[in-house]
Amino acid sequence: MTALANFFTRIVNRYMPDPLVVAILLTALTVLIAMLAQGTGFLEATRYWGDGFWNLLAFTMQMTVILLAGYILARTPAVDRLMDMVVSGITTPRAAIIAATLFGGVGSWLNWGFGLVLGTLIAQKLGRKVEGLHYPLVIAAGYSGFAVYGVGLSGSVPLLINTPGHFLEETIGLVSLSDTIFSPYLLTMNLILLVTLPLFNAMLHPKNPADVVRAKPAPEIAAEPAADPAERTLADRLNRSPVLGVGMGLFGLFYAALYLVDGGSITLNFVNLLFLFLGVTLFVTPARFLAALNDGVKVVGGIIVQYPFYAGILAILAGSGLIVTFSNWFVSFSTAQTLPIWSFLSAGIINILVPSGGGQWVIQGPVMMAAAKELGASIPATALAVQIGDQWTNMVQPFWLLPALAISGLKLKDLMGYMVLVLLYLGVVFLATVTLWGMMGA
Repeated sequence: MTALANFFTRIVNRYMPDPLVVAILLTALTVLIAMLAQGTGFLEATRYWGDGFWNLLAFTMQMTVILLAGYILARTPAVDRLMDMVVSGITTPRAAIIAATLFGGVGSWLNWGFGLVLGTLIAQKLGRKVEGLHYPLVIAAGYSGFAVYGVGLSGSVPLLINTPGHFLEETIGLVSLSDTIFSPYLLTMNLILLVTLPLFNAMLHPKNPADVVRAKPAPEIAAEPAADPAERTLADRLNRSPVLGVGMGLFGLFYAALYLVDGGSITLNFVNLLFLFLGVTLFVTPARFLAALNDGVKVVGGIIVQYPFYAGILAILAGSGLIVTFSNWFVSFSTAQTLPIWSFLSAGIINILVPSGGGQWVIQGPVMMAAAKELGASIPATALAVQIGDQWTNMVQPFWLLPALAISGLKLKDLMGYMVLVLLYLGVVFLATVTLWGMMGA
């Protein structure tokens, strides 16, 4: 395993550019494929790209908030103390890798933004503390837990198809979370991953001490801006008021409780609100919360800038009909039992070009759901197969690695060799799950 990891790391170090360059290259590739496969003219493809560049602004903001809220919650003193407690009992490199993977996985299942950041922060703390720990690998391990985000409480597809008024409701109705996130197939898959993925990552640790890369210093927890108590103005006292901070936080959480009592669904907006006001509450004062917010903006900056590039790619795929043609090609040789398999594989390929579970679902979902209805395939299995394909190739999609890179101070090429191996392992587990679900659910 170490030899394989070293092989892929050498390949990536030689050929992998920075994430923005990858987005530019993918844009060029999408234009070329649209021209060759669909007969789309260059000017037409350019218009699709430009017209769609800002089409996902609302979704971009939603994704940015969920990641920012996760970052803020992970950086609260209470969560930071919990991370210190966890780190304090870990002394060996392999135990550190296992812990980083578990925290990233459990955190991502609860909220993908929280888990994405939590796994990296835990990994960073472990990298500073544990002697002989290979820093790029432990960061990659913390990120690998992100592989379960789409089948967790903040998964785009399961939450969307459980939301009244979603755009496919007339075709498939409302699909309960008990048939998706909480189905026996996905609960079993997640349990298998939480047991085996940490062990798989631990096997990748270099055996030669000369190959170990040590951690860089971790950022400090955001502190309240200093001020002389004798010179504090009314504005300063309000900024540092625990009454305002905790009061506002509890007010938001009280609304969240009322929302659930009133029968509200667990949507992305609800998860955003819940984690945001947990962060407000745990930081106690508005000043501390804003200090953490300023740090968090640096983490999400790359997403804000690069998401429009992928929105442009999605517009080319949609406008040229390429994504529908691609999906229909897989549907053409599918049966009720195999449709989830081909949904998974096609979604994984498309996700390389469009790293957005929700955005991809808007285009690919109608094709797959119509096919599921016609073939008599399982609606939940087919829909979640698209989501699982998305989270599968996120392991090597540079876009979602941006927060981990921003926090850790590493380069994309430092992690990608390990992520290729994780991708291969996850492919086996995911494919087995959607195959069994498709056979049993049809």
